Amino acid sequence: MSDERLEAGRADPPPTDAAPPGDRGPRRWFARLHPLDLVALGLLFVGLVCVLAGALPVEQAGATVGRLVPLLLFLGSVIVLAELTAEAEVFNVVATRLSILARGHYPLLFVLCVALAAVTTMGLNLDTTAVLLTPVLLALAATLRIAPLPLAMTTVWLANTASLLLPVSNLTNLLAADRVALAPAEFAARMWAPQVAAIVATGVFLWVFYWRRGRRGGDASYLPPARHQPADAVLFRVAAVACLLFVAGIVVGVPIGLASAVSAGLLVVAFAVRRRAALRPGLIPWRLLVFVIGLFLVVETVNRHGLAGIVGALIGVEDSALGAIRAAGTGAALSNLVNNLPAYVAGESVVPTGNHGQLLALLIGTNVGPIITPWASLATLLWYERCVASGVRVPMVRFVWTSAGLAVTALAASIGALLLVG
Repeated sequence: MSDERLEAGRADPPPTDAAPPGDRGPRRWFARLHPLDLVALGLLFVGLVCVLAGALPVEQAGATVGRLVPLLLFLGSVIVLAELTAEAEVFNVVATRLSILARGHYPLLFVLCVALAAVTTMGLNLDTTAVLLTPVLLALAATLRIAPLPLAMTTVWLANTASLLLPVSNLTNLLAADRVALAPAEFAARMWAPQVAAIVATGVFLWVFYWRRGRRGGDASYLPPARHQPADAVLFRVAAVACLLFVAGIVVGVPIGLASAVSAGLLVVAFAVRRRAALRPGLIPWRLLVFVIGLFLVVETVNRHGLAGIVGALIGVEDSALGAIRAAGTGAALSNLVNNLPAYVAGESVVPTGNHGQLLALLIGTNVGPIITPWASLATLLWYERCVASGVRVPMVRFVWTSAGLAVTALAASIGALLLVG
């Protein structure tokens, strides 16, 4: 692959030659699996072994899977919603209008994309940004004929680093706000400074490593395109309404699984009537569902066999600057190893009840920090699924080292702001 091809971030087209007869069947299927498919299947296998070997009691495993059902419903239905919304060309229309608004100036386009991603994450939640905004920005890259990777990185980074301000921005925020008994306005009063610091750090890293002219490709400016006209106006309107219903449901407090299922169901019915061929089995994100089940079974097993003690030793019990730094660092590191939700729960269980500053630092670590590995947060997993579905190749080495640099920088800036503002 040439350097230009890699920089563009586009996946190579699938081969068109038919496979020899001997390569058909299970061997061929296994060879076509993506490395993350193998990770997902491996995690599920390890989790099942833990249950069968007695390391995780069957009752506890059943309770874990039971708690996952609403989350799995959300994951499956929201991916279907995003896939069919893209098929209805809603994202193409939004992307075109965003590029027109920037009037051909890349710096202005950059500011608009950062602001849109940050506001979506703060006002709704990080999963909405990952699922609905990622396809918009990828469609924007296709419209402008520039590398999609800068726009993809904008959504995945800000979906995580911009999720500090309000309880609704992240599920971990809801847990933390309940623990420290803070209303949304009080929570925002404690977290606004860390949030600003994280967004600024993210913006700097995005521009330097992905958005500046030498990185994004293309000319110094671009010619704004004409407005995009969808091929099927009825499907376009139904998809737009379904997305608005999903967002409105989240805003008014409808459970995310129910909001996504109803919205996706509405769109499935519309496609069944007008474009049945688009309703294919590949819409179901089996890799993501298998990964989540396996991940939680493994984490429950590890928790049962000493994880809490290790986390407690790393975090400590001091509600001081040092205690905050230890909590944030432990939360970020554990999030990138296992996932930010179990990392926060494990950390919260060992932070003393009165250590509000230390708990908020842990929250910052599990929100801002989980951007280094693809499984570190649910939003990152959803984002990766959107990239794969759009044919965008994410160069993992570059992704990891730039994300690691941002995680350290944004974490330091956010904790510093928390300690300074209080």
